[in-house]
Amino acid sequence: MRSLDAMLAGNQWARDLNADQLQRARAAIIVRDLEPGGHACHKGDPANAWVGVVDGLVKLGCVSPEGKSVTFAAVPAGSWFGEGSVLKHEIRQYDVVALRPSRVALMPEATFFWLLDTSIPFNRFILMQLNERLGQFMAAFEHDRLLEPEARVAHALANMCHPVLYPGHDRSIELSQDELGHLVGASRQRISQALGVLQKAGLIKVDYRMINVLDIDGLRSFGT
Repeated sequence: MRSLDAMLAGNQWARDLNADQLQRARAAIIVRDLEPGGHACHKGDPANAWVGVVDGLVKLGCVSPEGKSVTFAAVPAGSWFGEGSVLKHEIRQYDVVALRPSRVALMPEATFFWLLDTSIPFNRFILMQLNERLGQFMAAFEHDRLLEPEARVAHALANMCHPVLYPGHDRSIELSQDELGHLVGASRQRISQALGVLQKAGLIKVDYRMINVLDIDGLRSFGT
């Protein structure tokens, strides 16, 4: 699996730290390996760490007391999330579950707040991260209620190419149809049909466990 050092080398916020800040942050981060279905965090846990995905793929979601599940996002390698909950000192509002063998990084809240106190570039990164995530979730909230499954799949794939929230990724998304189904809340059969529609429209090319984005603007505007 990819190492934490390789991940940090690809993170702009880490590259903007001075040597002492990076060393202190690196030393504080805890790395955990997860099997598919394993939890990095549980809903209701204290949000006392900023979470990064070193390798693999995790989903953010929750299950109601009646057993109905909802997925908020799928987070690929190289990305960090959960800064809002850490800033508010609140409990975690969702489960963080591995969709495949994954490695996650947990930055303790003390280190997170120390970086906010000592690094202006880190502050700017967190502000941009929060702003971009707000826009993404507002769009997802609208799409989930107004759009057909094909359009929800299109927008989910476009979101996974987001240059700020999911840095370091080109337009080749390593994602199975089952994993995409978890993300948009649809059956594997329905996902297969949606991918066929998008491929026929020239927006994507589907290979085994890989979706190549050919027209990201077309995905973003599909169905709207």
